[in-house]
Amino acid sequence: MLLSNSKPNLKRLSRWKLKVGSFFKVSSCLFFSSLLTVQTLSAVEVVDSWRYSTNAPGDNWQSEDFDDSGWQEGFGGFGTADTPGSRLGTRWETNDIWLRKSFSIDSVPARPALLIHHDEDAEVFINGNLVAEFEGYTTNYRVEPLDEDSIKAALKSGTNIMAVHCHQTGGGQFIDVHLVDAENVPELPKPQRSSKPFISKLITEWGENVTALNAWTEYPRPQLKRKNWSNLNGHWNYAVTPIERLKPPTEWDGNILVPFSLESKLGEVQRLLREHEALWYHRDFDVCDLNGKRLVLNFEAVDYRCEVFVNGKSAGSHVGGNTPFSFDITELVEKGSNELILRVEDATEAFQLRGKQVINARGIWYTQVSGIWQTVWMEETPEIYIKDLKINTALDGSVDIEIIPSSSATDTNFDVQIVASLNGKQVAGNQCSTTRLNLQVEDPKLWAPDSPTLYDLEVRLNEDVVHSYFGIREVGKVQDDEGHWRFTLNGKQIFHWGPLDQGWWPDGLLTPPSDEAMLFDIEWLKKAGFNMIRKHIKVEPRRYYYHCDRLGMMVWQDQVSGGVRSEGHWPDWTRLQPNPEDATWPDEQHEQFMLELDRMISTLENHPSIVCWVPFNEAWGQHRTVEVGQWTIKRDPSRLINIASGGNFWPVGDIVDAHRYPHPGFPFELGEGGRFEDFIKVMGEFGGHGYPVPDHLWDATRRNWGYGGLPNNK
Repeated sequence: MLLSNSKPNLKRLSRWKLKVGSFFKVSSCLFFSSLLTVQTLSAVEVVDSWRYSTNAPGDNWQSEDFDDSGWQEGFGGFGTADTPGSRLGTRWETNDIWLRKSFSIDSVPARPALLIHHDEDAEVFINGNLVAEFEGYTTNYRVEPLDEDSIKAALKSGTNIMAVHCHQTGGGQFIDVHLVDAENVPELPKPQRSSKPFISKLITEWGENVTALNAWTEYPRPQLKRKNWSNLNGHWNYAVTPIERLKPPTEWDGNILVPFSLESKLGEVQRLLREHEALWYHRDFDVCDLNGKRLVLNFEAVDYRCEVFVNGKSAGSHVGGNTPFSFDITELVEKGSNELILRVEDATEAFQLRGKQVINARGIWYTQVSGIWQTVWMEETPEIYIKDLKINTALDGSVDIEIIPSSSATDTNFDVQIVASLNGKQVAGNQCSTTRLNLQVEDPKLWAPDSPTLYDLEVRLNEDVVHSYFGIREVGKVQDDEGHWRFTLNGKQIFHWGPLDQGWWPDGLLTPPSDEAMLFDIEWLKKAGFNMIRKHIKVEPRRYYYHCDRLGMMVWQDQVSGGVRSEGHWPDWTRLQPNPEDATWPDEQHEQFMLELDRMISTLENHPSIVCWVPFNEAWGQHRTVEVGQWTIKRDPSRLINIASGGNFWPVGDIVDAHRYPHPGFPFELGEGGRFEDFIKVMGEFGGHGYPVPDHLWDATRRNWGYGGLPNNK
């Protein structure tokens, strides 16, 4: 979105010097200032593996015998992703970086040179000798010849140490250096990607207390609860293999703590999954005599594409990283010990819904999440059981309920009993033989942020009994006396006031460290005076919405974004300007987007706290906007639709939403001709100030930022 960190496209020559003990002046005519035709053979190996530090090292850091074992490891080059001409291996975003690597040569090259792409000030040492200094910056790799006699004095056959210091003060930045033969310049390979994410020291107070015994032990589906269930969170075996491998590994790499992702601190692995790799999980589980019961295996969320195997047989597969899915594994299990294996693929920046996950985490873009990231669990059910409930309420106390039975129950006569209660006292009930029925609650107590009344619900379908709840409320809009559209709740105007809540955690990434931690966020925001949360580009665990329901916190729920930005799947961001354009998505990818949107709504639509759906954020993957908006209105007419928060405006849904940082402001002047007259006008995002607090920063070495500059003090 923002290109302010990119360097201008200037071909500004560096000023440089050569030095071995003393300076040697070299005429600028020796510069190879144009792009070179690159050979594929070289007498000098290309080494991309470095040790680096962003803190000033001790004396003699450039010498051969300096101990750099305490430095971090990374692949070259180092810098920011948007720097022109860069091949980024490791993010570097501080003012200074010190680098060291070893490389081997059989003999000194005939015409020794540096193949270098550098920033403002760079020093290059070989075996402790300063061989070159550079001022200014480049916008691509350049071959810089070295004085042959001097470099021969610094180099030796066998192993050599190159040490580099680079200083940078603003904008995009980059440093990468290789010793080459100027007459035989190698083609640099595609930069390697580290298998390790950035590892922060930051951990929450809840994360410090997480163990394999207490990792997310709460019942994960509060709106459809059964008694007979078992939690499969805890330590599993894991392995990472080439993606071509379709058979389970025979050996495992170690343990991973489920439900935390492969990349997270709490998962205990902290490894990045690459697009050409597969992630495997394994554990055993016990099954008692089912006595005619069914056994259902539930995954609350797995990112992104997976297949489940029970005792060597496929139980099913799933595509989509943000919503729950389940498999009936009754016919695959046996009494006693059973084997469960999960295979996962996750090409984070491919054409899949991923939200704020990226391969190179930076700025407002976060560490990727692969594999299981929410609870895994099993439950026993009768042969005929309730798969889901659909609940709709009206202000007069009318409650329409639809029971979705298991697929085996299509031709069955049902015995249905439903009881609604409040504070332990029955307030309504019904008994019938159909899966669609109505309750009438007398003198209904309405759900609102200041009075979040929830009614308990017991539903019996033949032998199956589940417990649920509902809130009675109505979401709408109305024109005020001046003709402006306003939000309403239960027929009364209400001002929506809340944060953009992204739901990322330093220790669990997408997964909150615990239910208690997740609850703390909601309670804190409620106490701070907010009545609404916009859940941004993420679907939370179902317990999150349960807590919002019972605490009285309205929720705007975003759909998770996707598409490949570099391939034109994000349109130009014109905000609320007239005549917007949509991105073009292929039918297959659009259908997957709609499938995942429908799954999200189906999973969450019974929660009274959710008052608004947001299919698109800004222009991120925004496509077929009117079609998506009309579908969403039809799919759920009981809620408001904000088709594209801050995105390109199309006349569909209920809201026109502007984003402006750091100070709020709405572009009323763009509403000429009545473009915005039928919509609630919203400032969907503003602010974005940040105050860096020591010991509370994800990365204390990087330049922290905020919109409009950072506050200097509290």
